[in-house]
Amino acid sequence: MRQSRLYLPLPLQPGQMVTLDDASAHYLRTVLRLKHDDAITVFNGQGIDYGGMLLEVSRKQVRIAIGIPVERNLESPLLVNLGLGIARGDRMDLAVQKAVELGVQTITPIFTERCVVQLKGEKQQQRVEHWRKIIQHACEQCGRNRLPELADAQPLTGWVEHQPGLKIFLDPHAENRLNALTPIHQTVSLLSGPEGGFTDQERCYAKAAGFIPVRLGARVLRAETAALAALAAVQTLWGDF
Repeated sequence: MRQSRLYLPLPLQPGQMVTLDDASAHYLRTVLRLKHDDAITVFNGQGIDYGGMLLEVSRKQVRIAIGIPVERNLESPLLVNLGLGIARGDRMDLAVQKAVELGVQTITPIFTERCVVQLKGEKQQQRVEHWRKIIQHACEQCGRNRLPELADAQPLTGWVEHQPGLKIFLDPHAENRLNALTPIHQTVSLLSGPEGGFTDQERCYAKAAGFIPVRLGARVLRAETAALAALAAVQTLWGDF
């Protein structure tokens, strides 16, 4: 039986007793329906898993005893920085979640000219926290014990200027194919657009910054499909698939 995993953003050591916050306690008690003496794996994003045992599961509190640490490396040898054009609601959530499962190292939400989502001030901070929670839960599910970085949302023009490695942007009108390219120092910076795609001016910005337009087959893919298909492809060509 697969053991449940829980991300705890705090220093961990064997023998430690941890009382969970309300959100984590609710998740273990109500969603996972774990009981007293059930085993669980906990991690804090530093590359180490810890065995854990539930000491108390009640409406008042949930406590875990931290056990033996185990170092595991589930990270891909291919370092992928994903610039993800901000899409609406569930589409963006899906892209972020699956990008974590597909081994991305950094996710940067990108504002583009055709972006239909307007994020400012408090609303932007709420969305960032929402995406961060999605990343944490995706790591719990897929077994990663290092959290991908979620960078601050920024305009396309700023992001493309500072990316390392092989620089790719997805464009259904391009002639280049991924299998004709080679990553630089096992690093790929991948730019994927929003629902409406990139404007001609944005294509020019990306090309001027060294990004290569790449086509994923003969069909036009939805925004969330394109990003995930590209991540799976680069992991197959140069990563750990």
